[in-house]
Amino acid sequence: MTIAATDEAVHVRAPGKVNLFMRVGEVQSDGYHDVATAYQAVSLYEDVRAWPDDEFSVTFGGSIDTSGLPTDASNLAVRAAKLLARTAGVPGGVHLEIEKHVPIAGGMGGGSADAAATLVACDAMWGTALSKEELHALAAKLGADVPFALSGGTAIGTGRGDRLNPALATGSFHWVLAVAEFGLSTPGVYRELDRRRREGPRLAAVEATPTVDTSVLQALRAGDPRLLADALHNDLQAAALGLAPGLGGILELGESHGALAGLVSGSGPTVAFLAEDADSALELQIALSAARLNVVHVHGPVHGARIMH
Repeated sequence: MTIAATDEAVHVRAPGKVNLFMRVGEVQSDGYHDVATAYQAVSLYEDVRAWPDDEFSVTFGGSIDTSGLPTDASNLAVRAAKLLARTAGVPGGVHLEIEKHVPIAGGMGGGSADAAATLVACDAMWGTALSKEELHALAAKLGADVPFALSGGTAIGTGRGDRLNPALATGSFHWVLAVAEFGLSTPGVYRELDRRRREGPRLAAVEATPTVDTSVLQALRAGDPRLLADALHNDLQAAALGLAPGLGGILELGESHGALAGLVSGSGPTVAFLAEDADSALELQIALSAARLNVVHVHGPVHGARIMH
């Protein structure tokens, strides 16, 4: 069913994310892991514009190098558009123009944000009028981080990260992101984690069903960056540092220049530093820029994918 299809471009903005907390369960028979993660959507956005077209196509621009991104049917945004068209019985296609600012393969869910924004844009453009639940179900088929990019805010993700429960966060948290010049493959980081668990000393049993520590939820609810700094954790960090040892020096540098804490976001290699407030974040940004790091100051939580008028 289509309601009011449009011939104008639909512009949707979706946020990148930081994983404030990430615990990874044992590897399962299908090669996947159950995770427990706390996501926060931050003010680094992807902009997607969608035009009606006969075919499905995508072009990229923005503040980062997008030359290595696929523009064929394997692209996640194109897959999102095709999935929606198939589900809703839409005969036409779409031309997508994506302005990227979230680092590619950076552990910040940029591709997932593109897919979420595409679902919202095509839903509006084709007038498919899917419910929020139906859009979320499609998002979950596309990837673990896509449902969160739709909803935004702060949320606890379980299962593959796609089963979401909103988490109450008071106020605003300030992050300084050190963006690497290179990407890390998410499956590669998980494989390294599995290898370390197999070959390393058994320090602690891995939880079959991982959970997010209550200290994270309390810190978010209190809106207290110092409490949150103590609760930050990422099971993937050691594996990411193993594959990209230079990240260790970046973590030390940020923490020596006033960050309350730093951690690798998701599978990396973006390093997220939590600052006390906006002024501290600015000082940290200046210090890290002086060390020739590519840094950006963002705040969270922010809303998920939404149409811009």
